[in-house]
Amino acid sequence: MHRERRPSEWDLIESGADLSTALDTIPPSHTVLVDALGAFTAWHLDASSVDWMELEAELIHSLQARQRPVVVVIEETGWGVVPATAIGGRFRDRQGRLAQQLETIASASWLVVQGRALDLHALGYSVPDR
Repeated sequence: MHRERRPSEWDLIESGADLSTALDTIPPSHTVLVDALGAFTAWHLDASSVDWMELEAELIHSLQARQRPVVVVIEETGWGVVPATAIGGRFRDRQGRLAQQLETIASASWLVVQGRALDLHALGYSVPDR
């Protein structure tokens, strides 16, 4: 169903280890769908915190260089069970932080659950840093 509803002219990236390079190989004038961010995060769970922050910065730079929209599907990890393992916690923390960083550059943010969509820019409020 997802493929049937997606415009045929969109380029699809099924996220992997080198998401920034994948984005950079698609002409900036094309609309891109990144499906989904979890695989990118999972590929880099063994990266140091410093290396991970560099990967985040590279991805954000690649996204900001685009002329056309990029739709990024992000798995929501904060609603589930707290992971019992360190690597599970690292995935949740990195995925959540990256989602928050992408929100700061997003022109729109939608929460889609059970076929229903909520416009987070219209309905939500930013939580202040403490």
